[in-house]
Amino acid sequence: TPPERDNWERPRWEFTLRRKLGEGYFGEVWEGLWRNTVPVAIKIIKADMKTEDFTKEIQNLKRLRHEKLIQLHAVCSLDEPVYIITELMRKGNLHTYLNSPEGKSLGTSHLLNIACQVADGMRYLEEKHIVHRDLAARNILVGEELTCKIADFGLARLLKDDIYSTSSSTKIPVKWTAPEAANYRTYSLKSDVWSYGILLYEVFTYGQIPYEGMTNQETVRQITRGYRLPRPSSCPPEIYSIMLECWNGNTEERPTFLALREKLGFIYRRLLSSLS
Repeated sequence: TPPERDNWERPRWEFTLRRKLGEGYFGEVWEGLWRNTVPVAIKIIKADMKTEDFTKEIQNLKRLRHEKLIQLHAVCSLDEPVYIITELMRKGNLHTYLNSPEGKSLGTSHLLNIACQVADGMRYLEEKHIVHRDLAARNILVGEELTCKIADFGLARLLKDDIYSTSSSTKIPVKWTAPEAANYRTYSLKSDVWSYGILLYEVFTYGQIPYEGMTNQETVRQITRGYRLPRPSSCPPEIYSIMLECWNGNTEERPTFLALREKLGFIYRRLLSSLS
């Protein structure tokens, strides 16, 4: 449907920007109000995008519904800048949250709970054959009671020429990117699994930067040679071995998100019963 006849398309005046929450590859994110009553998150897209690509991608995003994915509410795409309006998650992105006093006080069972929620959302994307391409703690949003949801799925492919082109290699989140994707631009569900391993590292280090002190070039060179992040002292060996599975150099050997969800769920339940 042309955007003007699409009921997801809303007039810009219905939205009020209240407070800037942050800045991402795609533009700024604001907390705002819809019709002065409903709190929402508003992503202001900075790239000059071809409207037809954009509309097609938005159609895809609308079809995706899962409790662990950020829900799309509306778009304003008839003129620039494009707004994407989604549900608001009060506690912001997971990376910042893990670095906050509240995040730093989380115990292992809470961290596992977060890992399970993300694996759950990714399992749904895996089922739908949607590659995220930018899975990282900064793209997970946190709400009340430690609810976590995946954001920015689908957008990476939409803006890929801008972000993932060789010329702008600095923009690739290299330290989260599987070697085959960093070296040859081959993105797949299995490269998402690699990124999930890095996200686990972020979670179990309370938001540490992976490969601290290494440049992007060094990181790619080292992981291509077989180097892997060492086990953080705060991380149970069992979880670390799952990270290593995600970082298998052979894509086929990496687990599926379905398998990851099952394995982590098992560890989580076992831990809870040992605590009770």
